[in-house]
Amino acid sequence: QVQLEESGGGFVQPGGSLRLSCTASGGIYSVATMGWYRQVPGSQRELVATITTDDVTNYGDSVQGRFTVSRDNAKNTVYLKMISLKPEDTAVYYCNADILSHGYYQFHNFWGQGTQVTVSS
Repeated sequence: QVQLEESGGGFVQPGGSLRLSCTASGGIYSVATMGWYRQVPGSQRELVATITTDDVTNYGDSVQGRFTVSRDNAKNTVYLKMISLKPEDTAVYYCNADILSHGYYQFHNFWGQGTQVTVSS
């Protein structure tokens, strides 16, 4: 059973930084694109950043230049380094990945449980 386990969320003051991690595990044959999305209550989930196996990245407009996504393919892990955090970055951050599991012939999309990031003075 595939699981995405996130860590690294928390409380930080404006201008501060945090680093999120997400590791995929459980019957995995291959992991394709991995990434992060975020959601605040009453709003749609929005793209933060994605990264392919070839390290091609894509960022949401609001985080461009402040957030950096990276991955360790050997560990099936994706990271999100966040600097110059703003109160509007407060949200639940969700890990996402396209995964091919053993015994399957197609990639499926999986989500983590989410980790809260709060930016406040």
